[in-house]
Amino acid sequence: MFLSLSLICLTVALLLAQVNKMTATPIAEAKAMKLQNAIREVVPAFDNDPVAEAYRMAGGSGDSLLVYPARQGDELVGFAINSYSNNGFSGNIQIMVGFDMEHHIVNYAVLQHGETPGLGSKMMEWFRDATRPSQSVIGRDLSQGALTVTKDGGDVDAITASTITSRAFMEAVNRAYTVYSGSMEDAWSGATTATDEETEETTNEGGIGNE
Repeated sequence: MFLSLSLICLTVALLLAQVNKMTATPIAEAKAMKLQNAIREVVPAFDNDPVAEAYRMAGGSGDSLLVYPARQGDELVGFAINSYSNNGFSGNIQIMVGFDMEHHIVNYAVLQHGETPGLGSKMMEWFRDATRPSQSVIGRDLSQGALTVTKDGGDVDAITASTITSRAFMEAVNRAYTVYSGSMEDAWSGATTATDEETEETTNEGGIGNE
């Protein structure tokens, strides 16, 4: 009996290992495709590979978020930020938030959540309903202030009967904007540095020395 059970366990283990090996690549490809689609959904049109250019930036609360820069040619057109909140009704919420270069939210995509179906799960569409501007966050300029729900003195209508989820969503969006602001500062700093270097090279090539 012991030998039979051992053989059965060994066979099952080998089968599971083989299935895991066979499915690992398709699962990884599916995750990569989901990420690419989420980025494409939330930022202006781009022709670079944001995933290949991704980097981490501190979010100001002891953590860091993944930033995906979107470029059209050599021009930055926006950033997609992978953000989160651990304060959802059922815990963790993962979202991708896209910003243009003028601090406006272009769009968002919910990557993962465990919120109640029919209630908190409505965040997937609730905050981008163009027919209800008071609940949509699309196009909002976060340089004017963080987003908060009306129950907390803000101007965004929370999901009906899901204020906790709505607050968590706003937290994730505001966290993304903090990181976006840092990315914008770095982008402008880099642009200024490049301009200064180009000016110096042009001046030297023109034979005009610096005083």
